Amino acid sequence: MSQHSVHSPGFDPNCLFCKIAAKQIPSRAVYEDEQVYAFHDISPWAPVHFLIIPKLHIASMAQVGPEHAQLMGHIMTLAPRLATEQGCRPYPDGGFRLIANTGQDGGQEVHHLHLHVIGGPRPWAKG
Repeated sequence: MSQHSVHSPGFDPNCLFCKIAAKQIPSRAVYEDEQVYAFHDISPWAPVHFLIIPKLHIASMAQVGPEHAQLMGHIMTLAPRLATEQGCRPYPDGGFRLIANTGQDGGQEVHHLHLHVIGGPRPWAKG
Protein backbone atom coordinates (compact mmCIF):
# COMPACT_ATOMS: atom_id res chain seq x y z
CA MET A 1 0.00 0.00 0.00
CA SER A 2 1.09 3.60 -0.56
CA GLN A 3 3.24 5.38 1.99
CA HIS A 4 0.20 7.58 2.69
CA SER A 5 -2.32 4.87 3.41
CA VAL A 6 -5.32 5.14 5.71
CA HIS A 7 -3.01 4.35 8.63
CA SER A 8 -0.47 7.07 7.80
CA PRO A 9 -0.05 10.35 9.71
CA GLY A 10 -0.37 12.07 6.29
CA PHE A 11 -3.97 10.79 5.96
CA ASP A 12 -6.95 12.76 7.29
CA PRO A 13 -9.91 10.38 7.80
CA ASN A 14 -12.36 13.30 7.48
CA CYS A 15 -10.94 14.54 4.16
CA LEU A 16 -12.80 13.76 0.92
CA PHE A 17 -9.63 13.81 -1.20
CA CYS A 18 -7.67 11.64 1.26
CA LYS A 19 -10.50 9.10 0.97
CA ILE A 20 -10.42 9.32 -2.85
CA ALA A 21 -6.63 8.82 -2.92
CA ALA A 22 -7.01 5.82 -0.58
CA LYS A 23 -9.70 4.35 -2.91
CA GLN A 24 -12.37 4.56 -0.20
CA ILE A 25 -14.45 6.71 -2.58
CA PRO A 26 -14.57 5.87 -6.30
CA SER A 27 -13.07 8.18 -8.91
CA ARG A 28 -11.99 8.05 -12.55
CA ALA A 29 -8.21 7.85 -12.37
CA VAL A 30 -5.91 9.76 -14.70
CA TYR A 31 -2.56 8.91 -13.05
CA GLU A 32 -1.13 7.58 -9.80
CA ASP A 33 2.28 7.09 -8.23
CA GLU A 34 3.59 6.97 -4.67
CA GLN A 35 3.28 10.74 -4.16
CA VAL A 36 0.22 11.88 -6.13
CA TYR A 37 -3.15 10.84 -7.49
CA ALA A 38 -4.84 12.49 -10.48
CA PHE A 39 -8.50 11.99 -11.31
CA HIS A 40 -11.26 13.49 -13.45
CA ASP A 41 -13.30 16.31 -11.91
CA ILE A 42 -16.82 15.19 -11.05
CA SER A 43 -18.27 18.45 -12.52
CA PRO A 44 -15.95 19.38 -15.40
CA TRP A 45 -15.80 22.97 -16.67
CA ALA A 46 -14.08 22.07 -19.93
CA PRO A 47 -13.43 19.09 -22.24
CA VAL A 48 -10.30 18.32 -20.18
CA HIS A 49 -10.67 18.85 -16.42
CA PHE A 50 -8.88 16.76 -13.84
CA LEU A 51 -7.29 17.27 -10.44
CA ILE A 52 -3.82 16.39 -9.22
CA ILE A 53 -3.60 15.89 -5.47
CA PRO A 54 -0.73 14.92 -3.19
CA LYS A 55 -1.41 11.73 -1.25
CA LEU A 56 0.02 13.53 1.75
CA HIS A 57 -2.70 15.63 3.37
CA ILE A 58 -1.78 19.30 2.95
CA ALA A 59 -4.77 21.58 3.52
CA SER A 60 -3.94 24.22 0.88
CA MET A 61 -1.18 26.16 -0.89
CA ALA A 62 -1.00 28.29 2.27
CA GLN A 63 0.47 25.28 4.13
CA VAL A 64 3.10 24.43 1.49
CA GLY A 65 6.61 24.89 2.86
CA PRO A 66 10.20 24.27 1.78
CA GLU A 67 9.83 20.61 2.80
CA HIS A 68 7.27 20.22 0.00
CA ALA A 69 9.49 21.60 -2.80
CA GLN A 70 10.17 18.21 -4.39
CA LEU A 71 6.49 17.20 -4.23
CA MET A 72 5.33 20.51 -5.75
CA GLY A 73 7.96 20.25 -8.49
CA HIS A 74 6.68 16.77 -9.26
CA ILE A 75 3.08 18.02 -9.50
CA MET A 76 4.00 20.99 -11.70
CA THR A 77 6.08 18.92 -14.14
CA LEU A 78 3.44 16.18 -14.27
CA ALA A 79 0.61 18.62 -15.11
CA PRO A 80 1.65 19.44 -18.72
CA ARG A 81 2.35 15.80 -19.54
CA LEU A 82 -1.04 14.66 -18.23
CA ALA A 83 -2.82 17.60 -19.90
CA THR A 84 -1.46 16.49 -23.27
CA GLU A 85 -2.27 12.84 -22.58
CA GLN A 86 -5.84 13.82 -21.66
CA GLY A 87 -6.41 15.70 -24.92
CA CYS A 88 -5.15 19.27 -24.58
CA ARG A 89 -3.70 20.56 -27.84
CA PRO A 90 0.01 21.47 -27.84
CA TYR A 91 1.34 24.91 -26.95
CA PRO A 92 1.14 27.64 -28.26
CA ASP A 93 -2.18 27.19 -30.11
CA GLY A 94 -3.57 24.78 -27.53
CA GLY A 95 -2.77 24.80 -23.85
CA PHE A 96 -4.43 24.50 -20.46
CA ARG A 97 -5.00 26.32 -17.18
CA LEU A 98 -3.63 25.37 -13.77
CA ILE A 99 -5.69 26.53 -10.80
CA ALA A 100 -5.01 26.00 -7.09
CA ASN A 101 -7.83 27.65 -5.14
CA THR A 102 -6.60 28.60 -1.68
CA GLY A 103 -8.82 29.41 1.29
CA GLN A 104 -12.33 30.79 1.39
CA ASP A 105 -11.48 33.99 -0.50
CA GLY A 106 -9.71 31.89 -3.14
CA GLY A 107 -12.76 29.70 -3.71
CA GLN A 108 -11.35 26.53 -2.11
CA GLU A 109 -14.13 24.03 -1.36
CA VAL A 110 -12.17 20.90 -0.38
CA HIS A 111 -9.41 21.59 2.13
CA HIS A 112 -6.82 19.26 0.63
CA LEU A 113 -4.32 20.81 -1.76
CA HIS A 114 -5.40 20.18 -5.34
CA LEU A 115 -4.40 21.49 -8.72
CA HIS A 116 -7.13 21.78 -11.35
CA VAL A 117 -5.83 21.10 -14.87
CA ILE A 118 -8.37 22.52 -17.34
CA GLY A 119 -8.18 22.68 -21.12
CA GLY A 120 -9.54 21.76 -24.49
CA PRO A 121 -11.36 23.79 -27.14
CA ARG A 122 -13.25 26.85 -25.93
CA PRO A 123 -15.77 28.01 -24.93
CA TRP A 124 -15.71 26.36 -21.54
CA ALA A 125 -18.57 26.15 -19.07
CA LYS A 126 -16.59 28.33 -16.61
CA GLY A 127 -13.27 30.14 -16.47
